[in-house]
Amino acid sequence: MLPAATSLQKQGANKGATTAFLISTPESGVDSIFITYALLDPIMTVARPVAAFITAIAAGFLENILHWPKDTGAITVDRSCPVDKCCDGIDCPDEEHRNHHGRWEKLVAGLRFAVTEVWGDIALWFFVGLLLASLITVIIPDDLMASWLGGGISSMLLMLLIGIPLYICATASTPIAAALILKGVSPGAALVFLLVGPATNITSLAVLVGMLGRWGTFRYLLVLSVSTLAFGLGIDQLYLMLHISPRAVIGEAAELIPESLKYVGAIILLALSVKPLFSWFRRKRITPSATHFQSGFPTLPKAKPAAGNRKPCPPACGCGHE
Repeated sequence: MLPAATSLQKQGANKGATTAFLISTPESGVDSIFITYALLDPIMTVARPVAAFITAIAAGFLENILHWPKDTGAITVDRSCPVDKCCDGIDCPDEEHRNHHGRWEKLVAGLRFAVTEVWGDIALWFFVGLLLASLITVIIPDDLMASWLGGGISSMLLMLLIGIPLYICATASTPIAAALILKGVSPGAALVFLLVGPATNITSLAVLVGMLGRWGTFRYLLVLSVSTLAFGLGIDQLYLMLHISPRAVIGEAAELIPESLKYVGAIILLALSVKPLFSWFRRKRITPSATHFQSGFPTLPKAKPAAGNRKPCPPACGCGHE
């Protein structure tokens, strides 16, 4: 996400747009929404992208109001072919470019992108999240989580302190949030974790300072913290008003799918995960080859022997001595 935001800023995106992109992108992806619906419940599925969208708009507007962007001229639109790069989008008009590929070819290209690119990027983190969620479910006692994170502003602040420095993506945070809710954590505190965790981490703060400046990073964290606390408190009140037990409805979306179809889906998911996981382990096992350094200094000639100790050189020496 940070490399994409840096690239957008280099191409002319102002600080407000970059700030909004950093906050909204992890929560509004199709993968994030579907995983939230599968592991949590419909209320959290709607609340998560809506809260991220409003928070991103507020942070972006604040940044642009304080630092109004200058007009950089016309924006160059990327019209290159997303299917097989048959056209660079510059030398052919849009009307001709739209007819290069049929609907079936575009559908196949989209499915290939979803299977190889999208799932390949999140497969590892998804299984890491499942592993951490299983550890939380087995190891941590229910009364401990309920007493510390059962609801209220104190639990939101504690989850905020945990989520800001933690390095976790939107995909891995979803099963962890589900495990926390099953342990008695309020849905509002879980929402704070879902919003703050993917948007910030201790390693990205230095990059944010370089992109937005110190005060820009401070405003980024301030708006993100205030908004997530407000939405967390609001979600808790919504569950109370609707008389819904979060632990009772968690993961209910899975009940709509037949048991046999669940096993088929799990097998397909594991099959699609083999290649990206194998590629990741292979990259970790490859050790960098030895690097040879060559200085730029000239090679010194060999020292000449003393006049009395000079030995005859062979004919192939090429030094000119007899």
